[in-house]
Amino acid sequence: MIDKIAASVADAVAGIGDGSTIMISGFGGAGMPAALIEGLIAQGASDLTIVNNNAGNGETGLAALMKAGRVRKIVCSFPRQSDSHVFDRLYRAGKIELELVPQGNLAERIRAAGAGIGAFFTPTGFGTALAEGKETRRIDGRDYVLEHPIRADFALVKALRGDRWGNLVYRKAARNFGPIMASAAACTIVQVDEVVALGTLDPEVIVTPGIFVHRVVAVGDTTRIGRQGG
Repeated sequence: MIDKIAASVADAVAGIGDGSTIMISGFGGAGMPAALIEGLIAQGASDLTIVNNNAGNGETGLAALMKAGRVRKIVCSFPRQSDSHVFDRLYRAGKIELELVPQGNLAERIRAAGAGIGAFFTPTGFGTALAEGKETRRIDGRDYVLEHPIRADFALVKALRGDRWGNLVYRKAARNFGPIMASAAACTIVQVDEVVALGTLDPEVIVTPGIFVHRVVAVGDTTRIGRQGG
């Protein structure tokens, strides 16, 4: 019987090793898997490469992971915000590496990994420092730069509901990077507010099918169900 439900957050993040590349969903706080990040901090993996939209807010979530000294490199679009002081401090001290990727390119590079695309040409970044050392090409009179997929060992994703097969639905804007990150990682770990019985989720509204998900853990207040069912 397929059952991807983890008994605890600790069980969900078990096996993440030092030096792993980890995608973390979220657009600021929306869709950020805070419980999984806290579990990762407690688990102890270090020397991590993190792929995320931004570089943390305040001192919680991703910022807390960086503050704990676990992150070697971050790949993101928006490293600096009014409350990104943890990243700012580490970067100025030379303690964290940054790969800056325009947001559209970031999303498409992740999506390309999940779709099996070898590489793609985009006009975004052409003629800037972000294109230095990359192949360029003129296509139909417009200049493009070649970008390669971003793959990860693990993806930490937040969803609204899931079932024991790993099928997921999201809450509004919290969906953001979750679906493409789930398809681009060797192991996708998902925190949900609620685990529901198999067959409860309408197939027409499932956003991420269980084939892309390996572990699901419920962190909401709702009592978990779903071990039963066909």
